[in-house]
Amino acid sequence: MKVSQAFLGVNKVFLDTAPIIYYVEGTPGLGEVVREVFNLLAQGGFQAVGSPITLAECLVMPIRLGKPKIQRDFLELLTNTDGISFIPITASVSQKAAEIRVSYGLKLPDALQVAVALVAGCDAFLTNDIALQRVSELQVLILGDLQI
Repeated sequence: MKVSQAFLGVNKVFLDTAPIIYYVEGTPGLGEVVREVFNLLAQGGFQAVGSPITLAECLVMPIRLGKPKIQRDFLELLTNTDGISFIPITASVSQKAAEIRVSYGLKLPDALQVAVALVAGCDAFLTNDIALQRVSELQVLILGDLQI
């Protein structure tokens, strides 16, 4: 499905870790798809949400490899980009994560990501993790299924 079609009717999307990494690192293939998503975001087609878990997961390799510029790129993208809200993990998010974890058997980081999305009012979740497709409370968009 084309990116433009997948985002029809989407008002707010949660950005999981993989799409952010593919975008910042320019990963061949999927990086182009994510660039198209960010083009739609920049045009005001929808709002986006990120979380502390997304940021922490994105920072692991740049820290490990001693790449402070890439660390700053991730931080800037998630916390200082028009159209992207950085949502903290609160008590209500934690409660929702526990419910999601029980309902779907997700690992805690994934349950927290979904919980942030739901508490923030997202109607879609952009990821490359097909295991998240079982979550029925929001539309799960798999990067590998999208094309320009």
